[in-house]
Amino acid sequence: MRALPAPALAASTFTAWALLALAQPAAAQEWVPRRVGEIQALDKVNARVATLRATVGEATRFGTLTITLRACHARPPDEVPDAAAWLEVTDDRGGAGSGTVFRGWLFADAPAVNMFEHPVYDLRIMSCR
Repeated sequence: MRALPAPALAASTFTAWALLALAQPAAAQEWVPRRVGEIQALDKVNARVATLRATVGEATRFGTLTITLRACHARPPDEVPDAAAWLEVTDDRGGAGSGTVFRGWLFADAPAVNMFEHPVYDLRIMSCR
């Protein structure tokens, strides 16, 4: 293998360092807080589908579920649309004193990241407005 002459090696090294210096880190993706979340709810027993509009901080009912939207965020208009919502869900099916069956983030673009798992109901965040 032949070695590069010293001037060519210096030029290629300078070019590599210049490119590294000009490289910028990837821009952080921003989330914009919103007040209203649109949630798709499915009753698996009777195939009833409903679109719920939930306001941050207020409870919404679907069947035996009480769904409280704690946070709802969307991407800015100049980015790819997406939504993320923090939900707390309780189920009254078990009678008085039933506890929380879900607490966490749901993502519109990646619903499998953190799924709401329930034998009767399915919830999915559609958008935040």
